[in-house]
Amino acid sequence: MTQQITTPTPPVAPLPSKNREFRRFLQVLFRSPGAKIGGVILLVTTIVAIFAPAIAPFDPLEMGVGSTLQPPSAEHWFGTDDFGRDLFSRIVYGSRLTLRIGLVAVFISMTAGVLLGMVAGYAGGWVEAVLMRGVDVLFSFTETLIALAAVAVLGPSLTNATIAVGISSIPFYARVTYGAVLVEKNKEYFKAAQAVGAKHFRLIFRHILPNILSPIIVVATVGVSVAVLSASALSFLGLGAQPPSPEWGAILAAGRDYFRRAPWVTTFPGLAIAITVLGFNLLGDGLREALDPQQRRS
Repeated sequence: MTQQITTPTPPVAPLPSKNREFRRFLQVLFRSPGAKIGGVILLVTTIVAIFAPAIAPFDPLEMGVGSTLQPPSAEHWFGTDDFGRDLFSRIVYGSRLTLRIGLVAVFISMTAGVLLGMVAGYAGGWVEAVLMRGVDVLFSFTETLIALAAVAVLGPSLTNATIAVGISSIPFYARVTYGAVLVEKNKEYFKAAQAVGAKHFRLIFRHILPNILSPIIVVATVGVSVAVLSASALSFLGLGAQPPSPEWGAILAAGRDYFRRAPWVTTFPGLAIAITVLGFNLLGDGLREALDPQQRRS
């Protein structure tokens, strides 16, 4: 009788669960000192924006709560502006406008840019040529110039400045998405899905989109800081938020004539802008490391 010898099947390594991947993501994210600092800055900014009525001691639009251009004191921590308005209260309420500008502008640019990049990368052919040549044309202009042109068409206001900043960043999201889609289209899993007859909707939203979210999230996080800077610049030039809005760029613009006499009017809103932008940039760097597969494996 012949004895049948069976070859043992080698064990298959279990695929990492979503919970395990999420834990690794958090470990890498919180291992970064910059991400911790950025997260704390943005958490404090968000709390200040949410509880602004409870934190601010005065109405940000009320004039004459103190003498004009009063230096920082126990009653007015950041001093007062040229209309006697409490500068601390205006900066606290301005955090609401800053976060709204950044998030709405990024939503506009990310939605349009990701849509353009995905259509161009997936469709190919003349569709790709037309869309990406249009993106290249926009890339030939700076973000500030595009935003200025959009505000010139729409008119100066905080809402129009937000829309203009969102429009100016569309090419960056389109280019990042386009490159990521081309990479995913050449991978074996995508070709296998095509071979078994997967529909276009499933190929795009089940196979491509989940695998290109990492670079988009990183770009969006850093993009909020760019949007905040651009909107503040437009307000500083008088094309964004209009007086008496407590937007940080508008406060800077109002205080530039009193820089030597009352430097606190420009110092504190300038610091608020710089710290907020730093927070988004640090968090973006931490997300980039945490979303890198090599970092998670290590």
